[in-house]
Amino acid sequence: MTASHTASSSGADALRGLRVLLYSDDVTTRDKVRLAVGKRPAKDVVIEAWHEVATGEMALRGAENGQFDLLILDGEAGKVGGMGLARQMKNEIYGCPPILVLTGRPQDSWLAAWSQADLAVPHPLDPLALATGVCELVRRDRTRA
Repeated sequence: MTASHTASSSGADALRGLRVLLYSDDVTTRDKVRLAVGKRPAKDVVIEAWHEVATGEMALRGAENGQFDLLILDGEAGKVGGMGLARQMKNEIYGCPPILVLTGRPQDSWLAAWSQADLAVPHPLDPLALATGVCELVRRDRTRA
């Protein structure tokens, strides 16, 4: 390892891989999110593992287990929408990780604010906006720790 690499990766957390819970009842949406964010959306943000779930119950269980660094919830999911789920998680889970919700359209930002999500990205999903949002939340969370 070179001296410049050591300096740029100061802090053990900087290159620790992140675990992301991804909730959507639509497999196509989950695929689009994973492809947009990728494994390394920035030099200081590395995704170690994606945990995909298709039901609100499984998303809630996963978040309660405390094993994820970031939650991405589809606000347009069927029976249990990601925005209602985000609000429930923020109110019921101590130390809830940052939540990014996928909204149906940009005009739904007021609903995303109601959900207490940390950030919202509207459909149709813009890969750059999604990757940038993930990085912003991860960096914001690191500064709080």
